[in-house]
Amino acid sequence: MTPADLAELLRTTAAQVLADRSLDASVLPEKVTVERPRNPEHGDYATNIALQIAKKVGANPRDFAGWLAEALAAESAIDSAEVAGPGFLNIRLAADAQGAIVAQVLAAGPAYGSARTLAGTKINLEFVSANPTGPIHLGGTRWAAVGDALGRILTAQGAEVVREYYFNDHGAQIDRFTNSLIAAAKGEPAPENGYAGAYISEIANSVLAKSPEVLGMADAAQAETFRSIGVELMFDQIKKNLHEFGVDFDVYFHENSLFESGAVDKGVEYLKNSGSLYEEDGAWWLRSTEFGDDKDRVVIKSDGNAAYIAGDIAYFQNKRQRGFDLCIYMLGADHHGYIGRLKAAAAAFGDDPNTVEVLIGQMVNLVRDGVAVKMSKRAGTVITLDDLVDAIGVDAARYVLVRSSVDSSIDIDLALWASASNENPVYYVQYAHARLASLARNAAELGVGAQDPDLSLLTADQEGELIRTIGDYPRVVASASNLREPHRIARYLEELAGAYHRFYGACRVLPQGDEEPGPVNTARLSLGNATRQVLANGLALLGVSAPERM
Repeated sequence: MTPADLAELLRTTAAQVLADRSLDASVLPEKVTVERPRNPEHGDYATNIALQIAKKVGANPRDFAGWLAEALAAESAIDSAEVAGPGFLNIRLAADAQGAIVAQVLAAGPAYGSARTLAGTKINLEFVSANPTGPIHLGGTRWAAVGDALGRILTAQGAEVVREYYFNDHGAQIDRFTNSLIAAAKGEPAPENGYAGAYISEIANSVLAKSPEVLGMADAAQAETFRSIGVELMFDQIKKNLHEFGVDFDVYFHENSLFESGAVDKGVEYLKNSGSLYEEDGAWWLRSTEFGDDKDRVVIKSDGNAAYIAGDIAYFQNKRQRGFDLCIYMLGADHHGYIGRLKAAAAAFGDDPNTVEVLIGQMVNLVRDGVAVKMSKRAGTVITLDDLVDAIGVDAARYVLVRSSVDSSIDIDLALWASASNENPVYYVQYAHARLASLARNAAELGVGAQDPDLSLLTADQEGELIRTIGDYPRVVASASNLREPHRIARYLEELAGAYHRFYGACRVLPQGDEEPGPVNTARLSLGNATRQVLANGLALLGVSAPERM
């Protein structure tokens, strides 16, 4: 019996208790809350359902909890139910009901933890979208890890997720990039507000190799050659780095296409006609303060040129025209204003502002020997994805970037995350998986099978703790999906690894010496196999490997 099963049993039982006493069952919540007590002596699970509804039907919460406990006593899956405090109910499961969680995991395999709650929902998940003017910095790397993990989690809940990269190939930053390449090709210093670093010289040399005559061209042709070839080379490198990081996109959407197709002009004209834009001082402004922005935003500047937000507005409309029910944007710490302006754009087009979700990520810093690392080998002024991967590897990089809420900044201790020690969270989790894989190999050599286990034999405290932790996994995945918080998966995996290590230290799984394998060995091996499956499932959602050996 999983926590979800128990919650359903409690709801059904509470409804029957209310009906038997001619009380109003409509007060029952759709989902009953079931939690694991911090103190295991209080039971396997606890619920506050009596406190939630008793007074609504004119009953004392302790009395109502007592009625529930009495009704639950008749259930074979319930070992005991006791009233505590003002009306909490502490519940212990029967050993066979608790062991059934292990059987469910083994039967479901990689699908354990998945659900269909988002089936039929089409989600556009836009993340990274770094300008093709340089390597991906740490902020973009964080979004690569978090965005890819979130996409996996939403997919595991049944959603159709399209991962999209917004390719910024229009505007002043591309002009600065182009001018920086030209300066490097001529052996001149980078222009003011331009880009520097070894990568600029590398790309400039590649442009010269592809078009040896470029420096003899007229200025416009020269600029276009450096722009087109340079942007393509830079973006190819970005896509290569992301792929090696385990992140690939379904769609690469070109910003410039919105201007070339006339989508920006059409969108602006629509908003003018709808009254969502107003004219002031020769410019056209979006009424974004009505949706939480700190000020209204210029869409068309007084010189008649489109502001950056004009493309954002047309881009949102394009996403909705492509049939997406939800558009999630993952943006950097300096983009808080986008929440209001994008929701304003949605409302201006007659859409529900809730079709827009904006996640804001905070800064990432690297620390070595207590000192911040500030200089990149190739980019010069910023630390890049490659720098992080070179220092600690792909798995550790993805894990550390996903492990914390995006609302908080991260200081990554390079020595810790590169170490093979239990102090390193990703090593701790992966080692648990590798240890379980080794256990399965050793069991096979000793002739210990896991067929038809008697899971009711798993009665030790450490066995119960491990089983209940396994049972929490579907709830954790659902919560990570609902709250858009992949870090919940990482923290859960560390809890699961800890529960496994305590189980392994207290409960001998394999026979020793001349002992013949017995039912307890089989049951414990099955529990180990289920634990390994859940660890593998969770790591897969984070895009982190589950090694068989370490």
